Amino acid sequence: MAKEIARKASEGPKDPRMNPRTAWIISPGQVGMKAQCRGLAEALGLAYEFRDVRFRFPFTWLPEPLLVGDPFSKLHESSARVDPPWPDVAITLGSRCAPIGVAMKRASGGKVVALHVQRPGVPVGWLDAVIAPWHDRVTGPNAIETVAALHHVTPGKLDAARPQWMPVFAHLKRPLVAFLLGGTNGWRRFRFSDEAVAGLAAGIAKLAAAGCGIALTPSRRTDPSAAEALRAAVRAAGGYAWDGEGDNPYLGLLACADAIVVTEDSVSMTSEALSTGKPVFVASLTGRSGRIAAFQAEMQRKGLTRPFDGTFATWRYDPPDDTARAARLLRERFGWG
Repeated sequence: MAKEIARKASEGPKDPRMNPRTAWIISPGQVGMKAQCRGLAEALGLAYEFRDVRFRFPFTWLPEPLLVGDPFSKLHESSARVDPPWPDVAITLGSRCAPIGVAMKRASGGKVVALHVQRPGVPVGWLDAVIAPWHDRVTGPNAIETVAALHHVTPGKLDAARPQWMPVFAHLKRPLVAFLLGGTNGWRRFRFSDEAVAGLAAGIAKLAAAGCGIALTPSRRTDPSAAEALRAAVRAAGGYAWDGEGDNPYLGLLACADAIVVTEDSVSMTSEALSTGKPVFVASLTGRSGRIAAFQAEMQRKGLTRPFDGTFATWRYDPPDDTARAARLLRERFGWG
């Protein structure tokens, strides 16, 4: 069984008698998805496990409502187990996973609280609560709308990461600009074309020429050839580029950088960068997603982000605090102390 036990939130209740609730985070397993649900679970002080699920053919392609009833029997043999004893809370993400939360709630006689993050593929009323960003257009009495995506980056985690990573970046010039690379996602709506790579490389060179330090980390979704080309651009600029060995400096870059550049494909990375309160620039890739474009346009309209053109700038804004707000509303709704 593909099972990953996560640590209880460092900022949540320490005495299990204060909050004994358990949770399963059920998703297709993408890192960004799990990070959003993890953030919510930690903000709620839940003891959680990840359960990465896969559906077998033909249910992979059938409409989500057809999975309701007994979605457990439709899981692929390589999927994580989803069977009793049930946890107190099911947190699902991914439209195909919403029916699993609904089924868990029904199978437990209503004892399992079914929460879903982002837009579900089933009626909102079937779940106890849906937490979704405004661009998902989810409405209903049990819907909680957010400005940005949920995430697990907190001031406490940044404070803890700073002394670990500051020595690694100590040789770099200031101001330090961190590059967080995404890449191909979902239905391949975005990609690192030669044009996109060239644009980022030119921006890196321009920042370096202006006296900025550069640090970069790719993600699992970054095309290997694009990642290597951009690592080369960073090395040529005298910067730091993670080579995939050892710990990922992602959290360290959020903590230590003076400004952050994220690629436009990732709502999660943009939201995590915005939690720092630092200037966040959004770099274009080749491709388009209507939902993501709407999100990025709104972040710019609110004055939270700016397009990346290789120019360094600073500005102030109030960081979105959607994860803490959603957790507070859920605690009030369910009477969780």
